[in-house]
Amino acid sequence: MPATITSTAKQQMVREQYTSTTQSTSLERPENQYVYNIGIYGWRKRCLYLFVLLLLIVLVVNFALTIWILKVMWFSPTGMGHLHVTKEGLRLEGESEFLFPLYAKEIHSREDSSLLLQSTHNVTVNARNSDGEVTGRLNVGPKMVEVHGQQFQINSVDGKPLFTVDENEVVVGTDKLRITGPEGAIFEHSVETPLVRAEAFKPLRLESPTRSLSMDAPKGINIKAQAGNIEALSQMDIKLHSSEGVLLLDAETVRLPKLPEGTRGGSDRSQELYEICVCPDGKLYLSAAGRYSTCQEYSHVCQ
Repeated sequence: MPATITSTAKQQMVREQYTSTTQSTSLERPENQYVYNIGIYGWRKRCLYLFVLLLLIVLVVNFALTIWILKVMWFSPTGMGHLHVTKEGLRLEGESEFLFPLYAKEIHSREDSSLLLQSTHNVTVNARNSDGEVTGRLNVGPKMVEVHGQQFQINSVDGKPLFTVDENEVVVGTDKLRITGPEGAIFEHSVETPLVRAEAFKPLRLESPTRSLSMDAPKGINIKAQAGNIEALSQMDIKLHSSEGVLLLDAETVRLPKLPEGTRGGSDRSQELYEICVCPDGKLYLSAAGRYSTCQEYSHVCQ
């Protein structure tokens, strides 16, 4: 029978072989051994620590300045200070000062407050086209308001044009144009209007100091004074002309106090009743009333 070798016997044999081999082998170690130090020492180490310290100080100062700027400028998730970013655009609360031009598509105030644009010199609003050229300008200065554009129009709340100005005409679209100046209104050229009326209990006066005053209408002119007199004064002549109709003076009493009196043969006598006569050129004169017309007898005024 073959001999059986146990595990204990195997370990003992391996240990004996390792011991015999180790004892017979001798390793020679070098006498001079060199030691290399790994790392940074001396002044380099001090400079590195100083640089790290300065970097840490800079980071702390930057972080502190950032926090201070965020606090002073009132930065928030919705905007900065009184300036809030919304879906409709930018919303600005309170008063703000712009040092450079402001470009915006639409500017409007809150529903419960008015919009105020204020400047120490003037306020200028420009409208530009796609090429950058100014097509409209509104300049509000300390002494005058200037509007440059092809047309200037003021509309009411419902969109009705109240006042329109262009190169050809000026249109006032209101039902009543009221002029409250003590000297009235001065027009250098013609005026076209359907009605001229004074305020209540105040007289209406149409005057041309150095030229003539003319009123023309295709269907007639109506001059009416409900609680007063109508006076027409002229240095030269007053002409009432109707091309197709008649001239009608409808009143209880019509007075012509300064009509000349006609004479017959150079004689003049007192008379209580007179007849109004008309010369061929339209001149009126008085003749002594008789049983029949006496205009021919007193027609020396027409000569």
